[in-house]
Amino acid sequence: MLYGRAEELALIDRLLADAVAGRSGALVLTGPAGIGKTALLDYAAARAGELRVIRVSGIELEAELPFAGLHLLLRPALDRLHALPEPQAAALRGAFGLAAAETGDRFLIGLAVLSMLAELAEDGPVLCLVDDAQWLDRSSAEALTFAARRLHHEGVLLLFAVRGGTHPVAGLTAHELSGLDRAAAAALLDERFPELAPQVRTRMFAETEGNPLALVELPSALSADQRTGATPTVPTTSPCSRCPPGYRPPSVHAPPASTRPRPPCC
Repeated sequence: MLYGRAEELALIDRLLADAVAGRSGALVLTGPAGIGKTALLDYAAARAGELRVIRVSGIELEAELPFAGLHLLLRPALDRLHALPEPQAAALRGAFGLAAAETGDRFLIGLAVLSMLAELAEDGPVLCLVDDAQWLDRSSAEALTFAARRLHHEGVLLLFAVRGGTHPVAGLTAHELSGLDRAAAAALLDERFPELAPQVRTRMFAETEGNPLALVELPSALSADQRTGATPTVPTTSPCSRCPPGYRPPSVHAPPASTRPRPPCC
């Protein structure tokens, strides 16, 4: 269950319904690591129903390889290349190493991606999910953004998840995710750690700023006595694998977070 995301779930449901009705759309979900972007993409995939789902995750090690992300996304649909106008098909073949690449193909590649998505939608609506888009190579990001801006009545929905404020898929409608409010965070902690003492629960919320991943990972590193408040400390080593290097959660007896600087967790 996704706590505190009623607005985002309703938005995704509406976009999915639009795609089924033949109206295309695009949305960029932004926010820090652990805030729930991937969970929302998973929700969209689970709710896709009759939509064909194609999905890719950006890979940091391939961020400098032109069209690497696009190749991962469209590789299952390469049997449709013959349906594209020949100049576009040739450009895409060149980008994917299936033919000699020609200078100045970037515009044609963008058109080819647009045509490919429209071609796939001829068989039914399409849901295209792009996770960790901050690690997409620039060429792939530009081609997907180019296509997203030009989709209209094809029945294609593109959802991007991007970490951080700046991202490579600029110019599309964006929705920034913030931390869970106190009620949603309490519901999450009730489900995962019902034994947490009230003072520990308060400290977890303060230290994580409502980040769902941190809310789950930080209490999981506590001992049974720490969770119940018998030992009023938190671990000296952060359990959050996505926190900035060197981050250490403070003791529950430390000054309030608002009075001392620290790097944001997740």
